[in-house]
Amino acid sequence: QVQLVESGGGLVQPGGSLRPSCAASGSIFSAYTMGWYRQAPGKQRELVATISSIGSTNYAGSMKGRFTISRDNTKKTVYLQMNSLKAEDTAVYYCKMFLPGGASAWGQGTQVTVSS
Repeated sequence: QVQLVESGGGLVQPGGSLRPSCAASGSIFSAYTMGWYRQAPGKQRELVATISSIGSTNYAGSMKGRFTISRDNTKKTVYLQMNSLKAEDTAVYYCKMFLPGGASAWGQGTQVTVSS
């Protein structure tokens, strides 16, 4: 059974940086694509970025150039480096593991608040 635990969210001023992480347990982490999603109040959950098992990355347009997704397979952890944060980046950030057969696993989320 897969368990994903996010951490590293928090309160940051506009223009600042944060680096949430997502640690996985109970599965062969390195074989699966991982992703970060976010959900702001009153909005649908949206894709932020994905990283494949071989390290290929994909970003949503508004995050490209400011966010960087990475993974450390030895630690079973995926990271999201977020720079130049804006108020509109405020959301709960979730990590997702893409499992075989269209299945997926989600973490519980970590709150990111960008405010002065």
